[in-house]
Amino acid sequence: MIQPSRLEGAAPAAGMVVPAEATRLHAALRGLLPEAGWVAVGWRQDGVPGCAEAGDGGPAALGLLQRVLAGESVVAPGVEVEAWSDGDARLAVLAGGAGTIDADRLLAWRGAAQALLEAGLHAARLQARVQKLERSRSLQKALYEIADLAGGEVEMQEMLARLHGIIGTLMYAPSCYIVEYDEPRGTLRFLYFADDRDPYLAEGGREWSVEEMADTLTFALLRHGQALRGPSRRIRRALGLPEDVQAHGSESLDWLGVPMRRGERVCGAIVVQSYDRAGCYTEEDRALLGFVAQHVQTTLDRRQAQAELERRVLERTLELERANRELQEEVLERQRAERLQHALYRIAEMAVSSESLEQYYAKVHAAVDELLYARNFYIALLSEDRARIEFVYSVDEAGNHRPSRQPGRGLTEYVMRTGSTLLAHREDIDALIAAGEVQDPGQVRASSWLGVPLHLDGAVVGLIAVQSYDPQIRFSRDDERLLSFVAHNIGTGLARQAAQERLRVAHAELELRVGERTGELERANEQLLAQIGERLRAEQRLTHQALHDALTGLPNRSCLLESLAASLDRAGGGGGHPFAVLFLDLDRFKVVNDSIGHAAGDELLVEVSRRLVSAVRPGDVVARLGGDEFAVLVACSGHEEAREMARMLLALVGQPLWVAGRELFPSASMGIALWHPRYRRGEELLRDADAAMYRAKNEGRDRFAIFDEAMREQAMRSLDLEADMRRAIQRREFMPYYQPIVRLHDGAVIGHEALLRWRHERRGLLSPAAFIALGEESGLIEHVDWLLYEQVIGELARGGTGYISVNVSPRHFRSPDFASRLLGLLDGAGADPARLRLEITEVALMDDAPRTRRMLDALRARGVRALLDDFGTGFSALSYLHRFPILGLKIDRSFVAGLDAEGGREESLALVRAILALSRSLGMETVGEGIETMAQRDTLQELGCTAGQGYLLGRPVSCPVR
Repeated sequence: MIQPSRLEGAAPAAGMVVPAEATRLHAALRGLLPEAGWVAVGWRQDGVPGCAEAGDGGPAALGLLQRVLAGESVVAPGVEVEAWSDGDARLAVLAGGAGTIDADRLLAWRGAAQALLEAGLHAARLQARVQKLERSRSLQKALYEIADLAGGEVEMQEMLARLHGIIGTLMYAPSCYIVEYDEPRGTLRFLYFADDRDPYLAEGGREWSVEEMADTLTFALLRHGQALRGPSRRIRRALGLPEDVQAHGSESLDWLGVPMRRGERVCGAIVVQSYDRAGCYTEEDRALLGFVAQHVQTTLDRRQAQAELERRVLERTLELERANRELQEEVLERQRAERLQHALYRIAEMAVSSESLEQYYAKVHAAVDELLYARNFYIALLSEDRARIEFVYSVDEAGNHRPSRQPGRGLTEYVMRTGSTLLAHREDIDALIAAGEVQDPGQVRASSWLGVPLHLDGAVVGLIAVQSYDPQIRFSRDDERLLSFVAHNIGTGLARQAAQERLRVAHAELELRVGERTGELERANEQLLAQIGERLRAEQRLTHQALHDALTGLPNRSCLLESLAASLDRAGGGGGHPFAVLFLDLDRFKVVNDSIGHAAGDELLVEVSRRLVSAVRPGDVVARLGGDEFAVLVACSGHEEAREMARMLLALVGQPLWVAGRELFPSASMGIALWHPRYRRGEELLRDADAAMYRAKNEGRDRFAIFDEAMREQAMRSLDLEADMRRAIQRREFMPYYQPIVRLHDGAVIGHEALLRWRHERRGLLSPAAFIALGEESGLIEHVDWLLYEQVIGELARGGTGYISVNVSPRHFRSPDFASRLLGLLDGAGADPARLRLEITEVALMDDAPRTRRMLDALRARGVRALLDDFGTGFSALSYLHRFPILGLKIDRSFVAGLDAEGGREESLALVRAILALSRSLGMETVGEGIETMAQRDTLQELGCTAGQGYLLGRPVSCPVR
């Protein structure tokens, strides 16, 4: 037996673990030896002691065992040593005091020791695999839960709290926070904060500046960009941070933080910490939290993208509402003008057609009431001797009866005395009373009063007056001019009617007295019946108008959505009622309106609606959604039936028709959305059918497309491209490429056109065709244009000869500060304005001609000239051309390409010859675009074109040749 003194100095290695399995092995082997013996067993795996048990041998025996497991060759008197390897593990068993055992028994004991030790190692390995699988299953479950949260409808704070709970299932995390970092702005914000010691830091809405957080571990993690782990004091010391800073929380016994990244940029971090456990976070926890962090970042990005999409939808909705209000105001203004014209015609006609003065007065009142507020209205006339004022007609809330009187100091007499119109509000009336011009009328006092004198043969014969007792209703100068204009025609009519009335009274006074009472009752009864009938008809009209289109009589969007809701209920109830929505948009309908007028366009819409209604079955719904958009709700069992219905409707719409003396061949693009259990609202079906319609229109019009998941993915790709564009604007990835413009007769370069390019971080150099449509739709193209203008002006400021032209979208001319902003860039860079030229399209000239003319004049005054781009492709630019300060024309590449084509060459020659003749007559320069062959160049030069550009003459380069 080995004495402990013989092994003095041997100590167990750090990290030694003694599990129950090793204890059981030791007990089994110890029982096979004499009572005085001792046993030490254990194994070492992956270079680290896995488990060991020494028992009676004490620390010295355990130290000797560790040396054997480490690979040393150990010889000790009285100690039996047995060591061997099993795969990547080394096993050992030592026995002391076994000298009294015979050799055979000792050999059998060694075999039993090896078998038991290998069995124990195998059991430990299995247990480790079980634990590893369990942890992997926990991680997988956590990632699934994170993915579910990303697509859920819960609020942001609730989602983050659930994320905290998920992280807590993976590691010790009673204290956890998530921070968002905005590097360009130099701020960070705590999206989520949960701490069992420092709750006062949870200010989620506050943004912290870099200066405030400069000495914190959080900012050090964001700036460092790599995961940090360990006691907070030790991490501070390693990063060179002050160790006594307590303003941002207590010291942690263990702290683990990992960054969240978007691409290569750090945009946030997740931190867990422990105040009561030291060394609770391992390298495995760091890797695990880093993996979870990227999934959390993806979840946050999805939420932010969804919020951004909802914001854009809201903005577009508000824009449509504003446009609708403006249209309604324009309609009301036109209706008011029509009412005014109609009222004037009626006043002129009623002076002859009215059978009595009372009827004439009532008709005058009705005509005035159509034009302005006339609930309180009266007509006053001077008697023939001008000694009394007679109120021949009066309707008033305070009482209709106005007895005749001698002229006094009222407002009526004031107008008659001055012979001028009076528009007076309450304060004006009080001022006239205070000045002694009029007398106080007593208890019933008008809040606003308007009186216009009636003239006959140059003399004042009476007055028409309206008044309001409501302070909210005040007459305006427009009302004054309107009533004055009406009164000019009424004066003569009143005099004529008064003379006719006196003659009728002389001949029919007795008959009028007999029938007066009966007539009054009959009129009252007729008015009552008429009012009841009119009210019923008005209610029916309002109900119909609320749910139907005014032009075609078809159901409108509101009515269609009600029908869709009912269809969704029937289909979702399991009753076997599938259906489809067909979204139809007329192709090139705007051309009809612009060319032969809106009345013809309305006639076309009415005819299309008739055709659609004639083709559907009873129970199907045809609705007009607005403009040239229609929707058809049909019962449909599947894709094939929907296709048949679409082909039939497109064929029916495409039949020719005559409108305004012209034969039109209409066509339409159609999108189809079939019912699916995922739909919950009718708006979702309309949205998907609309998306499918745009797919059909993009594929060539006059066709249909059925919505599928690929279209939804395309929408997501468009959303990603828009996000890329926004980041590209911040990173200034848009740049100009310069294509030379060459004088044709000698080949000299006289200028360059700046062409937009995008150096995409993943897709390389992109031309405008890849992103211009999305930029126009989202409004980002204006920001891109200004980046281009800034770089071009910087190039001009560096000197050189020749001009540089840039393309200007029509939307820039809708901005009132476009000219001043562009000139400000030129002045700020010190560039010569005379070397900058703007290429505009015919649409810009036609959109808002007066505003465009003012901007071009302001730019020309500073030396900036304009060229008309793509000339000949528009509709009406010739009628505007001579009105604008245009320096030259650019012949569209489609005409230039036809100059050497096998078919259509003569037509292209004629068009180019006409354009050049027009430019010469107006003294304008000409530039031929898209010259790619010598034949095209020579033909343009022979026809008199002064300059050209195209791949034949020079390709676009990143820097112009000075």
